[in-house]
Amino acid sequence: MAQCEANYWLLQKLMPASEVRDSWEFAVERAKGRWEVRIQITERMRYTTTVQVFRQDADDSEWLRAPRLTVRLYHDAHLAEVLACEEHRRLNVKYSYPNHKMYQADEKAQFNRFLGEWLRHCLANGHSLHEISLPVR
Repeated sequence: MAQCEANYWLLQKLMPASEVRDSWEFAVERAKGRWEVRIQITERMRYTTTVQVFRQDADDSEWLRAPRLTVRLYHDAHLAEVLACEEHRRLNVKYSYPNHKMYQADEKAQFNRFLGEWLRHCLANGHSLHEISLPVR
């Protein structure tokens, strides 16, 4: 739960004005060039928001594709939980091991930790690709 709470606040930092905007794009510097990361709202409800978090690159190789995470933000509880990653739909909290899809017992927790690491990396090494407009006073 602590990881989901941290992910919620990291997403809030990366998604300013989320009540009026639907997407955010960032350039994240790396050793050779940069990645472009996009956060896209796919569903808004009264107490939740669902977003896609993904990297969009032309240089993705076949053996190492950038993940596309589906994340639900629970605004009343201040939590953000990974629901799905690419073909891994509706992740269970815990899996028996071994299982037919060979998921680790803590597969969902690993995706949530990955999301947190990725969001922290975006905050530390990225910059927005959007123009910033300051309110007129």
